Amino acid sequence: MDFILKNKATQIMELTDGEICDHCLGRHLSRELPGESNQERGEYVRHNLLDGTEKLQVIEKCQICSGILDNLDKTLLNILDRVGEINVEFSTFLVGCRLPPEIMDKENDLQREIQLEVESIKKEFNRELGKMLHEHWGKEVDFDNPHLVVMVDIPNNSVVLQINPLFIEGRYRKLVRNIPQTKWPCRKCKGKGCAFCNYTGKMYEESVEELISPPVLKATKGSESKFHGAGREDIDVKMLGNGRPFVLEVKEPLKRSLDLKSLEEDINRYGQGKVEVLKLKPSQKQRRGAIKNSSTDTYKTYLACVELDEAVDAVNLDSLSKLKLIKQRTPIRVSHRRADKVRKRRIKELTFTKIDEKTLELIIDCEGGLYIKELISGDEGRTQPSVASLLGIPARCVQLDVMEVNI
Repeated sequence: MDFILKNKATQIMELTDGEICDHCLGRHLSRELPGESNQERGEYVRHNLLDGTEKLQVIEKCQICSGILDNLDKTLLNILDRVGEINVEFSTFLVGCRLPPEIMDKENDLQREIQLEVESIKKEFNRELGKMLHEHWGKEVDFDNPHLVVMVDIPNNSVVLQINPLFIEGRYRKLVRNIPQTKWPCRKCKGKGCAFCNYTGKMYEESVEELISPPVLKATKGSESKFHGAGREDIDVKMLGNGRPFVLEVKEPLKRSLDLKSLEEDINRYGQGKVEVLKLKPSQKQRRGAIKNSSTDTYKTYLACVELDEAVDAVNLDSLSKLKLIKQRTPIRVSHRRADKVRKRRIKELTFTKIDEKTLELIIDCEGGLYIKELISGDEGRTQPSVASLLGIPARCVQLDVMEVNI
């Protein structure tokens, strides 16, 4: 074994004119030689397998890595200074690097010449630097969802920090009407500001998102946020009961350790009785998609006030029991932004109360994705059956509340 290793080591030394560091020497022999690190392997080879002056040769700069693996201490200090400048809070991290093409080319040429397949210099650089940072910070490396990504850009002699988003999950209640869920850019100026929107760039002065996000951004020192809801209610609809699930994504948070109960109270004060949140908890990136795609998998309970064009008697109202399986073509009012297709949704339970001769109150427990206003009006026959079609009387929803979102 030592004979084979010695021959390979000698060949490597010849091809690099002896100008190779212990990291790179050990890495190219790592499959044949045990050891805790490539540097340890390289030291063993140099002092135990090589002959003559090769052992004692002073290396000015490694021909393979150009000395970057021997200067990890300097790189470590640069990273610590950069992280200290922004005072970022994190529990997990990941190291990456960008190396000059010539380094990668030299390594590939050497491996082709001696017919070796070993880990890349990038992997060793990231691993060894990650071990040093772990020892200094006492924080764990996370390959999937790190809080902080440290990118070492060797060609530009710089350290780039990527602060990954923070996710907070909860439920919101919208206690007033005429507030959209998210910021609605002006349809005229597309958010730039014009006379039509009073130079706000928005169709509506505030939104659920804008009443929740500011206290969170203040607490996390984040740069911006993005709101992800489990579906959305119309602007003129209240969201009551136990609230609608949402995930708030906070970009570039400098602080992650939060008192969520205190934050909940801050948000509710900021919401001024218009919006409030409950059940805040830490969340993960994958919940963002799960929440957004959960709308049609939920059951929702609505309270609808219905006005009829004519008086209705109790016998006719019994026909509403036929509202079970609803075939609903994309409503006219959203056809400009939704695919034109027929959706099937089930009503689990429907109860009604007659307020007066021309007014009904309906409680509807149904699958998510059912358009309630069109269930009542029929939407020019696009929803079948509907309240209007079963009663034989034009009907319209004049007030709607979401009472529960069960997910």
